[in-house]
Amino acid sequence: MTSSPADITAIVVAYDSAEVLPACLAALAGEGVRVLVVDNASGDDSAAVADRCGARVLRNASNQGYGRANNRGARAAETAFILIVNPDLELGQGAVAALLSAAEAYPDAAAFAPRLMEPSGRVFLQPRSLLSPPHLNRAREVVLPEGDACLPFLSGACLLLRREVFLALGGFDPGIFLFYEDDDLCRRLREAGHALVHVDGAEARHARGRSSAPSMTRRFTARWHLAWSQYHVARKYGMPLPGLARIAENAFKTVGYGLILNRDKMMAHAGSVAGALAARAGRSALARQGLDEAEVMS
Repeated sequence: MTSSPADITAIVVAYDSAEVLPACLAALAGEGVRVLVVDNASGDDSAAVADRCGARVLRNASNQGYGRANNRGARAAETAFILIVNPDLELGQGAVAALLSAAEAYPDAAAFAPRLMEPSGRVFLQPRSLLSPPHLNRAREVVLPEGDACLPFLSGACLLLRREVFLALGGFDPGIFLFYEDDDLCRRLREAGHALVHVDGAEARHARGRSSAPSMTRRFTARWHLAWSQYHVARKYGMPLPGLARIAENAFKTVGYGLILNRDKMMAHAGSVAGALAARAGRSALARQGLDEAEVMS
């Protein structure tokens, strides 16, 4: 049976994303897919913007994090496929058709990603990961696939998934608030016997880092979670934990940037130190955000 855009629900997790949502949602509408925006308690009018653009909106009472919000969207969807889309991403014309064609051509695959173009014109490809076997992390230069290609990891910025497979695996790890949730999902998909396909005929433009309005506090929080999530996935898969030398290096940089009054970088490195120390002490990322450990089901 041939699939169509009607078989896809695009899930867009928004958090203070009002500035970038209109272009993202317009591109999805142009591809003919229904859109579900999960608003993570934005302080701006993201939910209202999504509503005006014709999207179905689910409002979280608090910021649940990227993966948990996507899980809620996946449970609310009723289509065979879900399309995870960052709010600062715009699908190119024909991208959905190309992704669906790949899904039909490769029935053993469960995840499909388009070619991600950055504003500079560079193609973003994720050939390496903390969760990748060492022999796949040796390449120093990114070699772009010629045509469709199976890859060990795909970016969660835009990802077509078979909904049934995604839910059967438990979706994104609900213990992660931010970072490495896509790497973790890709590893679990591969371990369950599913291929991951980079679809050369599909293209999307990704602004990277513009999903939420920037601030020093958010940079601290982002780097806190990046450091914490590295420890989380390392423990999850029995990998060596990041060393104390990295904490010391970030602490040194925190002091150094503080001395030259570069508050932005000072906060970033301070966040890395705090997140790593919290992880080593056994604190959870969800507790830091004031969230319950249980997955939100409503």
